[in-house]
Amino acid sequence: MASPVHDPLTAIEMEERAGLINHATGSPARSIPSSSPSSTAGLDNMARSPTASSRMGSDEAEVTSEVTSIDASEVFFSAPDLRLPESSGPHGLYMSDGIRRIDYVLSYSITDPNIEAERQRLRNEFEKNLEEEGLELERDWVDPRPVLDNESDGENQLKEGSKRTYFVRIHAPWEVLTRHAEISQVRMPIKSPAVPVPAQGVLQKVTACLERLLDPFRLSEEVEARFKPKKFTCPFNRERETMFDIKEPASFFRPHVRSRIAYSILLRNKFGHGATEFDNASDLNGIAKALALGMYDGAYPLHDGDYDQKAIKNDRKVLYEQWARFRCFLRYQPVDLIRDYFGSKIGFYFAWLGFYTWMLFPAAILGLVVFIYGIVTMWWENQVSDEICNDYFNLTMCPLCDKFCGYWSLGESCQSAMASHLFDNPATVFFAIFMSLWSTMFLELWKRRRHALQYLWDLQTFRQEEERPRPQFEAQVRHTKRNWITQEDEPWLPFIYRIPRYMLSAVLVLFAIALAVGAVFGVIMYRISVQASLALNRNELIATNANLVTTATAATINLTIILVLNMIYSHIAEFLTELEQPRTETEFDDSFTFKMFLLQFVNYYSAIFYIAFFKGRLIGRPGKYEYTLGYRQEECSPSGCLVELCMQLGITMAGSQLIANNLREIFLPKILVWLNFRWLIKAMAGKSEEERKKTGLSRWELDYLHVDIGPRGLFFEYLEMVIQFGFVSLFVAAFPLAPLLALINNILEIRLDAQKFVCSLRRPMVGRAADIGVWYYILEAISTISVCTNAFVIAFTSEFIPRLVYTRVYSPDGSLNGYLNFSLSYFEVKDFSEKNTPRNPFHLGNNVTFCRYRDLREPPWSEYPYEYSNAFWHVLAARLAFVVVFQNITFLLTRFLDLLIPDTSYDLQDAIKMEEQLVSRAILDFELQRTKQRQRHNRFRRQQTAPPDEEEQHSPTTPATPDHHVDSWEANLHKRVSGISPSRSQNLTPGRGQPSGTSSDYESTV
Repeated sequence: MASPVHDPLTAIEMEERAGLINHATGSPARSIPSSSPSSTAGLDNMARSPTASSRMGSDEAEVTSEVTSIDASEVFFSAPDLRLPESSGPHGLYMSDGIRRIDYVLSYSITDPNIEAERQRLRNEFEKNLEEEGLELERDWVDPRPVLDNESDGENQLKEGSKRTYFVRIHAPWEVLTRHAEISQVRMPIKSPAVPVPAQGVLQKVTACLERLLDPFRLSEEVEARFKPKKFTCPFNRERETMFDIKEPASFFRPHVRSRIAYSILLRNKFGHGATEFDNASDLNGIAKALALGMYDGAYPLHDGDYDQKAIKNDRKVLYEQWARFRCFLRYQPVDLIRDYFGSKIGFYFAWLGFYTWMLFPAAILGLVVFIYGIVTMWWENQVSDEICNDYFNLTMCPLCDKFCGYWSLGESCQSAMASHLFDNPATVFFAIFMSLWSTMFLELWKRRRHALQYLWDLQTFRQEEERPRPQFEAQVRHTKRNWITQEDEPWLPFIYRIPRYMLSAVLVLFAIALAVGAVFGVIMYRISVQASLALNRNELIATNANLVTTATAATINLTIILVLNMIYSHIAEFLTELEQPRTETEFDDSFTFKMFLLQFVNYYSAIFYIAFFKGRLIGRPGKYEYTLGYRQEECSPSGCLVELCMQLGITMAGSQLIANNLREIFLPKILVWLNFRWLIKAMAGKSEEERKKTGLSRWELDYLHVDIGPRGLFFEYLEMVIQFGFVSLFVAAFPLAPLLALINNILEIRLDAQKFVCSLRRPMVGRAADIGVWYYILEAISTISVCTNAFVIAFTSEFIPRLVYTRVYSPDGSLNGYLNFSLSYFEVKDFSEKNTPRNPFHLGNNVTFCRYRDLREPPWSEYPYEYSNAFWHVLAARLAFVVVFQNITFLLTRFLDLLIPDTSYDLQDAIKMEEQLVSRAILDFELQRTKQRQRHNRFRRQQTAPPDEEEQHSPTTPATPDHHVDSWEANLHKRVSGISPSRSQNLTPGRGQPSGTSSDYESTV
């Protein structure tokens, strides 16, 4: 095994970290014996009891008495204390010596050692190669259940069905971190000069005054000041190590950078060649392959500690107090700290979600104003509803079903007509135009925010690293092809073999779509049958509100079907994506995202599209109705289908977003964590509280019991928000309250997701990303489609265009007086076929000669009875013209906004240029000083090696070096060469702006 290489700490720093010196008094503390990593010889040599680990110092021992409840009790379940104190000892965030930080943890479980021989051989090779890479390993095991059984021979053996869990702790020393940081071009902060702050103008002062109004929403000063101002960075270079701001080597690389470097080594580590009994691949590479083969069951970085009130202050606790609590729902998110703790991939998700939530505020406020406007004008500007509810205009309507339904009075739809005015009024047209522009503004402003975050998070030069093939792809593909980038033979699936897979996948996707459409058709049949049966009810209240009851129950049933199909579609999409055999995880994610979004889009919106654009359009006319499977198609009420569309949108959105998804976010992760902890508590039930504290769980054991986020942990979070964005933008003309519901849901969603990531999940692998990926293009497509859907909803679903045509062309006084009579056609009841004639024609108490129905057709006494009238064609032309004008104007305005708003603000452009200039200047200055040092060193060496007679001769043109300067330089050099180096902060040579460094830095530079 390679000898461990520790971080370059001074002797005092090492003694302080190890607990050998009391921080308060400086006196020696109780020593801490350290244990070196055990050998990889075999399973018995690896197993080491936790009690064999080194104990904590006196300072940490005092914390032991303050042990509090475990994470599960923080949720809503009570549990005994199983934690050990947070410290730098063997049970905290550091290795057994209390100095080296744990950067990654591997775990695996063994139930039967007899069947683990091959896996153990691969594990030994895997870990041996990690040590050859320079990583330092410690192995430990924890027995979560009392599984040991004393046999007659005195040896401990595993009981049948029991399990033993092993942990491998990984530390990346300074040499490994610097080497891989240089290879990966990790940007690290440099010693940059202070940048003068420009004088504030009038605009800046006004902006500062306005920002003071947002003080109640700000984070604490400590959190905000931690990442401000931004430090200038450049790619790390070991030759220029002294140029970087290395105040303390142990903390120079942040934990998320350390774990990312460790994970990159794990991802490329080889551990076998040739086929094994678990896999047929020729080469075995990476931790992903090891996890797929069952060699390990977990690979994760550690959380920074606990988050409760008694825990020592750490980043996790700060995130919980400043972000994850519900009482912080009005505060900004600490996105910089989120990124620093979880990585830029998760940081971008929460930054986008927070930005989307803030952008919903103006849309929610305006939508609420439009709704209030509908309530106010419902009583004094609703001419059509007044005519429907007026007994003077009590018209007789044709039956809603064949034979069993009788004639009915138009006044029965009075409440529906009043409710339709809430959403079908002139303000909704303005709101639809506003939301089309809002979606464009949202995407354009997000691009500005994204570029700002890329600058703040040093992701401007981000490039996607070359991905290795997926383990599943390697295991199932037999063809190979040389990768021209890596110059290695990799598994490859020819395109001719992909065609059948793609065709089968497409057929099954179409079948899944047909399943969703069939579910909608079943709900339609339910609506037809239930509405007909309720209309025959003798209870007047039920018969009058038959349409309302049918719509509400049908929407609830449709919501249930949507939630069930969502679970089915998730498995179908994953199965089909595996069937296609994508080569890399990125290709897998893109294919899976496309299928899931397509299936979810059809599942959520098919019923809404039916009500908005198809219901009541193809029903025929009285005496000549259209039938489907023997059922007459359902009609809209005389006031239109907008109320039903609004109810469908409201129930589906509120039920799926506010109730189902949030309940899953709250309870599912917490229940899983609680079950894991209860499993341990039951095993330790026979121990006393003192024994539980002594044999409690370490940090890596606690994190092991948390829920793994999985390879697509953020996928369903994005999918949920994208579906919500569709509700907000696609049909907002029919439901102005959609932005308000989305705002309420997102305020809860942010805190629920925060609690899930901080409290219930393992700390995920630090993923890097420079944006939200393919989801931006999906949002852009939805924004474009929303312009068309809102145009068609206003033109064909609402009554805005027919009323506009009537007031401009047919109304004698330019008002809506008489519009009700204009929108209803006449039908002579003697023209009913035997199939349509109602059984009780005297249902209303009188003999009916004519009945009315909702359409624009010629009356029976005209030359062309029951044909479409001229008004129908006028209205149709106006509707199509409105769609064309609305789309073109909206697209023109959106493109104008796209050009008007630059992707990068001018201030950000100046900041980027300034950083590039200052970083380039710092590098040039460093190289200049290094060149001068080399020249002076070479001159000194020549003087030392020159003969005595030549030393006495000086060139007349070259002045001699002053003696005191030579002496000081010689003394300084002798000190460095002899190992008596000055402190790390001392300059290499006297001069302005020279970087500092140790003797090793100087020697490597020379």
